[in-house]
Amino acid sequence: METRKTFIGLVDNALAASNSLHRDQLLFSYKGILYPRILYSPEVFKALESFEARRDDVILAGYPKSGTNWLSQILNDLIAISQKKTPGSESSVNAEEQEEFPYLEIGDSEKYERMSKLPSPRFMVTNLCPEKLPKSLFQNNAKILLLIRNPKDVATSYYHFSNGVATVPSYETWDDFFTDFMAKKTAWGCYLEYLSEWNKYADKENIMTITYEEVKENPALSVKNIATFFGIPLTEEQLQLVVERSSFQSMKKNSDKTHGSFGNVLFRKGGVSDWKNHFTEDQSKKMDKAFEEHIAGTKLGKKLKYDLYCKA
Repeated sequence: METRKTFIGLVDNALAASNSLHRDQLLFSYKGILYPRILYSPEVFKALESFEARRDDVILAGYPKSGTNWLSQILNDLIAISQKKTPGSESSVNAEEQEEFPYLEIGDSEKYERMSKLPSPRFMVTNLCPEKLPKSLFQNNAKILLLIRNPKDVATSYYHFSNGVATVPSYETWDDFFTDFMAKKTAWGCYLEYLSEWNKYADKENIMTITYEEVKENPALSVKNIATFFGIPLTEEQLQLVVERSSFQSMKKNSDKTHGSFGNVLFRKGGVSDWKNHFTEDQSKKMDKAFEEHIAGTKLGKKLKYDLYCKA
């Protein structure tokens, strides 16, 4: 399983390298947004601009902690099925196809040259907002699955994540984290601005938006809709297999194999409404106000069902 070794190796090296940095050295700013210095670099961002997307690329876009690892599992299994392989079997992971770290913007600047030689369909994930992505993604109509999650759970999950990994600054208290998160002082920028940027693209036919909450509520229907969007036919049996393999319990159990020491941090609770254990009433109101200002009433804003998931 060469590919997984590459993935785990890269993550382990990043975590080790981060340990030697002082807290205020962990992030750097690029075009107004903060990123983890160990994983990202201005050179790679520059090289990414010339990346040539293909029409049959399978792309997952999502802000960190909105469920991208979970949906990656589903998409990898669907790609295996489209290639007539059985998800989870040794043969389903073709080392050649997954040699590259799946996050489009993480790696070295020669990465895109290597990716141009990979067979289709190529799978990639991105945490970037559309303005920071290569133009070719939109010009060539590559299909993008946009994953969004209610902002209060994103913040909560991000807080635990930042205290679990060394690549981003950790926080003594939830209150400190919340202040930074709302003031755009955390890596990857403001989540509500991210949503508002993506909202401009929400009507394009090559973009499908799905929420973390709807996948949680009805995994089978969600997998079916995703497969249809990417044009992958599924039998009932294959559908059940993908749903089973992407359950939180199953992914947590295999996380050592799939994500190395990082697995414990990534798969914490996988639930909905954990924010109620953290947010004070005042913080809740602050987030409600920011949501109103940025995204309420838009297509993505409505899709998030804010009142259902974010009102106590």
